[in-house]
Amino acid sequence: MSIRLSMLLTGALLAGATPQAPSLEGVWRTQGYGYVIEIKGTTLKAFEVTATTCVPGYTAQREAIAIAGREATFKTEDGSVFFIRDGGRSDHKLLHNEGSASDVRIDRLPRLPAVCDHPTANTPADNFEVFARTWAEHYILFDMKKTDWAKVVDASRSKITSDTTASELFDILEGMIRPFNDTHTFIGAPELKRRFQTLRPGTDRAVRGSFTEFRSKAMPALLAVTDRAYVRTPLRNWCNDQIQYGHLDDATGFLRILSFSGYSKAGGFAAGLEALEGALDEIFSDPTLKALVIDVRINFGGADPYGLAIASRLATREYLAYTKAARADPVDRNKWTPGDPSRMRPSSRPGFRGPVVELIGPLTISAGETFTQALMGRTPHVTRVGENTQGVFSDVLVRRLPNGWRFGLPNEVFRSPEGITFDGTGIPPDIAVPVFTDEDVAAGKDPALAKALQVLWNK
Repeated sequence: MSIRLSMLLTGALLAGATPQAPSLEGVWRTQGYGYVIEIKGTTLKAFEVTATTCVPGYTAQREAIAIAGREATFKTEDGSVFFIRDGGRSDHKLLHNEGSASDVRIDRLPRLPAVCDHPTANTPADNFEVFARTWAEHYILFDMKKTDWAKVVDASRSKITSDTTASELFDILEGMIRPFNDTHTFIGAPELKRRFQTLRPGTDRAVRGSFTEFRSKAMPALLAVTDRAYVRTPLRNWCNDQIQYGHLDDATGFLRILSFSGYSKAGGFAAGLEALEGALDEIFSDPTLKALVIDVRINFGGADPYGLAIASRLATREYLAYTKAARADPVDRNKWTPGDPSRMRPSSRPGFRGPVVELIGPLTISAGETFTQALMGRTPHVTRVGENTQGVFSDVLVRRLPNGWRFGLPNEVFRSPEGITFDGTGIPPDIAVPVFTDEDVAAGKDPALAKALQVLWNK
């Protein structure tokens, strides 16, 4: 899942206030996620709230359009689109971000929480409090990471004084979350030109530096190994070059998905989905396609619904892909919002129902992983070849500090039909084959793809 940023949810929460929908006027709180919104007229203001802090978020305005199934549609300052579903009660509604696989439930409050009467101040201690409380109330992996967050907070708080500099504060906050080795956690301070984000240990051998450097230098070289040794036809590109398709032999297609974002130069989820559906119509109209290899070994994520759209073209029957839930209680880490199921249904548009092998690895991240999870219930079985995926599934809950810094963390789980989650460890392959080792790259070999062909044709 690119990182699908939950700051966008803030905009969603801002949507409902319109003269045409006066019942939406007032104050609403999300179940989970830690947002409160105040709706006055056509303007919505979001607040990022913990038990002890309140930081103003984004604003949004209602769109002057009427769409079936929506009570209100609205847009945030950055152009993200959300809507409130029709129905519900006067004191309970459902919000949906177009780029998300689930709804967010909101309940009416009589007024803004008292903590929002005076927004949290921009002091070292207050910035620390926002950070520490947000993690305490929303992070999902304290138990897996064997972390006593209260002890971490106490030890770090003792380092904070009124004279703590911005650089010192950044060091303290980074030090609190660095041990998690969780790719869906980050902190960024633009004025310091600093950003912290990391990969799970042992999964960064191909990156060796920043993601930006990897994309411009190492990534093209890795892709070229596969293209030179195995792809027999020129690759066609769609969706701003994020979707590629060619042939490995006369009957075997090769579908490479580099991300689940940035599919349209026009921007926005709807334009990207239109571009994706058009690409899939062309790809799956290939009359020679008898077997398919899908390569998501380098995929940094994006919007989960794009992955569901692709999986629907491969589905032969209806099945449950996964159920998504968020942490619902700031104290009890075992309480979750009601599970929101994503079901796969065969698309009526061109698709492929034959044998499929999927190539996965540690750089299969976020929406690349939820896509992989969405294929697990398909019949016939999609054989996974490679290494475990990165192990991050949640949308990133993005919050801000009073000083303007941003930070993010995972607050959701994606459960399989059996109730299994793959956070931390990643989704394992059916057949383990090393992915992009130095030796293989130097020799121009792609053993995972070679194994995929062997699986498909029983060679």
